[in-house]
Amino acid sequence: MPNDIAFLRGINVGKRQMKMAHLKTCMEAAGFEAVKTILASGNVRFARRDTPEKTKFLLESVIEKQFGFPVGVVLRGEEEIAAMLEQHPFKTLDPEADVARHVLLFDRTLPDGLELEGRPGEVDVMRIDPTEIYIAAYRQPNGRYTESMDEVLKPLRAKLGKTVLDTARNWNTMEKVLK
Repeated sequence: MPNDIAFLRGINVGKRQMKMAHLKTCMEAAGFEAVKTILASGNVRFARRDTPEKTKFLLESVIEKQFGFPVGVVLRGEEEIAAMLEQHPFKTLDPEADVARHVLLFDRTLPDGLELEGRPGEVDVMRIDPTEIYIAAYRQPNGRYTESMDEVLKPLRAKLGKTVLDTARNWNTMEKVLK
């Protein structure tokens, strides 16, 4: 049976704390099988159980009931993640560049013809796919990488409003979710 991967939005920041062992137990109690959490940033792989829409609804409901706060979930099938990794959107980056690679995962299809302007030397928009945006963020003199990402994404978020849920992951995390 194939697996799904759930990417939870905005956990383990501020008061929205969630231990991965507790999440695993909660999901198993709700009938999810082969549950495995990946890192502490809200990534969990489990045996596919239903349609993505029904799974997303159930998972969000179970998490809110168990942890006491709503958590948005973006789902991907393992075959989608495998294709994403195979197409490697960062292959044109200089291997010596001090850069953080990120993917924004959306819970629905983005509008056609979407364009985002990067900030040279700070943030490059590598590729925009129907449900993902790939971003390279360069290390700045203050040592940080992602300070300019919000400015680059601001026009997109203004256009989409609250109709589309997104969550960002470091590319290194994406490389781990199928293992």
